[in-house]
Amino acid sequence: MLPGLLVRLVRRGNYRHGFGQRFGCYSPEVRARLSEGGRIWIQSISVGETMVALKLAPKIKALKPEAKLVVSATTSTGFAIAAAAQNDWLEAIYNPLDLPFLVNRALTLVAPSQLIIIEGMWPNLLAMTKQRGAPTSLVARLSPKSEARFKQFRWLTGPCFRLIDQIFVQEPDDVPRWEQLGAPRAHLDCVGGIKFDLDGAESSREPEFRQFLLSLGIGPETPIILGGSTFAGEEALLAKILLELRADLPDLVLILVPRHVERTPEIVQELKGLGLKIALRTEPVAPSTTPDCLLVNTTGELRDWYRVATVAFIGKSICSTGGQNPVEPAAIGKPVVFGPHMENFRAIVSTLLKHRAAIQVNDAEELKNQLKRLLTEPVLRSEFSANALEAVTGHQGATLRCAKKLLQF
Repeated sequence: MLPGLLVRLVRRGNYRHGFGQRFGCYSPEVRARLSEGGRIWIQSISVGETMVALKLAPKIKALKPEAKLVVSATTSTGFAIAAAAQNDWLEAIYNPLDLPFLVNRALTLVAPSQLIIIEGMWPNLLAMTKQRGAPTSLVARLSPKSEARFKQFRWLTGPCFRLIDQIFVQEPDDVPRWEQLGAPRAHLDCVGGIKFDLDGAESSREPEFRQFLLSLGIGPETPIILGGSTFAGEEALLAKILLELRADLPDLVLILVPRHVERTPEIVQELKGLGLKIALRTEPVAPSTTPDCLLVNTTGELRDWYRVATVAFIGKSICSTGGQNPVEPAAIGKPVVFGPHMENFRAIVSTLLKHRAAIQVNDAEELKNQLKRLLTEPVLRSEFSANALEAVTGHQGATLRCAKKLLQF
């Protein structure tokens, strides 16, 4: 797997920082901070999983003041978010490659009292943590693609799932799905979705973002379409819709938060080719005229950018497959629209659609029409907002419930 990993690291950029940690090599400073051992290790992958880890960590600390934690990530963007939250009781590191001799180095240094994995499967780390006598837990999300793969290789993955002492799922319907994959029923517990849970979230940066928009000439009454976690093709699609809808909504503005910020140059070139005026999040200088589109070329801010939206579109759902997480805009009462490809969030999508808290469209034309309806009909927007808040009510407090069960165990 190493050649493929190296290609991904180079393509994503910033791979040199902490590179040795992926091979279990740590600086003297990191070794000194982790020398006591006995930390609770929360392992994440990328931005979304790291955000869950950073919601869970303060709850654990509040319940157990003497606790010290490690939050690890695989991607440089996930690590950057974890590192920004680092303090005297929380250390950020990179995940080691899941090879026994590398995992052994990391476990020897961290010497975890408990391992909590966020939405991943790391067989060697699980097995070697169990060998050391520390309990293991998984905060789970099961996409149809992963479920099909796990079923196909159940002879291999089933024993891995049985290494996990606790598996926390989001919906009651997830329990039998995990049982079919080989997870013991006694190890499964439904706590709700931490990503739905606003109780564990940090304070909102909405005032800061509103002020930034004001500096661009975008006021609080300006209608805004926000494309969250967009993939290639979706930025241009939303830009063309913007241009068409401006016949009825001349002040309409588009905010794009791409899933991968390293695509910024190609997105800028594409949008300028459509004649749009572009502003970048990293360039706070006020333009001479109000931009048509703000491109958020930073990471870890999507949740609070949703707060300024009039309507939110969920990326990777039209021009790619799998979808991105619709929870954050729904949890703050924003009308949500997504395309036909939301396979990775089947349970969440079903909940939102059942409550009439989101709209699923089949193609670009239908997307344009539904966005227009939501932008021009305030009563309809209010209805979807209220429905979205109702849909996520059962998930409030999920972070605290999960933290309590982790510590009781």
